[in-house]
Amino acid sequence: MSLITITTGIGCEGHLIAQRVADEIKVELYDDERLQKEALASGLSKKDLKSLDEKAPGLLSRLLDLKPQTYQELMEAVVYEVAGRGEGIILGHGAPFLLRDFGCAFHISIHASLSSRITHLMESMNLERRTAEKMIQKSDSDRTGFMKFAFNMDLNDPSLYDLTINRDKLGLEGAVELIIATSRSEALNVCGIDSIDAMKRLSLLKNVEAEIRKTAMRPRDFNVEVPELGIVIIIGMINALESRDRLVDAVKALPGVKEVKTDFVPEKLHDF
Repeated sequence: MSLITITTGIGCEGHLIAQRVADEIKVELYDDERLQKEALASGLSKKDLKSLDEKAPGLLSRLLDLKPQTYQELMEAVVYEVAGRGEGIILGHGAPFLLRDFGCAFHISIHASLSSRITHLMESMNLERRTAEKMIQKSDSDRTGFMKFAFNMDLNDPSLYDLTINRDKLGLEGAVELIIATSRSEALNVCGIDSIDAMKRLSLLKNVEAEIRKTAMRPRDFNVEVPELGIVIIIGMINALESRDRLVDAVKALPGVKEVKTDFVPEKLHDF
C-alpha cells in the first residue's frame, strides 16, 4: 500500500473524502488531531504544539512560543515520523513538498469551485453566506502564507501532485472511488526499507535540530547528522558560556536517540 498525501481547502470535503478512503483501504488518517497526538507521543511538549498548525507564526507566537525555524522543524519531524511507517494518508501540513523525493508517496490535490465551497460550509455549519466566504478566504490565505513561509512552496504548483481531483465534477463518492482505485494500482510503489529508514532518520534529525534551537545560545553554529537511526552527530562551535553537557543531555533525552557524538570547537569570544 503506497503512502498517500492529500492537499485540500475547507469546503472541498477533503477531510471527509480522506476519512472514507482511509476506512475503505484500512490505513490510518493523519489529520490535524492525529498529528498532534503523534507529536505528543514522540515527546514534543504541549507548548511546542501551540504553533503546530498551518499558519505562519505571527509576532506574539514568535516571541512567546517558538522561533520560526523551530516551528517548521517540529512539524517536519512529525510528518517524517508517520511517513516512515510506510503507509497511511497524511492530510495537509506540506506533506507533498516534504515527501517529494520519495517515489513511494502518492500526492493528491482536491479542489472545488468557490461557490460550491461556500454552499457546503453554509449547509454543514449553518452559516450565513458572507461568513462562509470570509472563512474560506482566511483559511486559503493562512494555508498559502504558511507554505510560502515554511517551504517557499506554492500550493497551486501542479508539479507537486500526481493526481488533481475536481470535487465539483466527480462528487464526493466519485472522488473516493477514484482514490481507492488508484491506491490499488500496481503502478504505485510500496515504500521500501531504504525509504522508510530515510524518513525515520529525517524525523529524528528535525527533532534534534528543534531541540538544539531551544537549548543552545547560538543554534546556527551547529550542524546535525543522523548517519543511522538512533545515532546523532553534532558538529559545531560552542560558546564558553554554554554548557556542552546541557546540550548533549537535552538531545539524549529525545525519543529514539541512542547515542550522541560531538565534535565541538570552542568559540573565541575575543580575537585581538
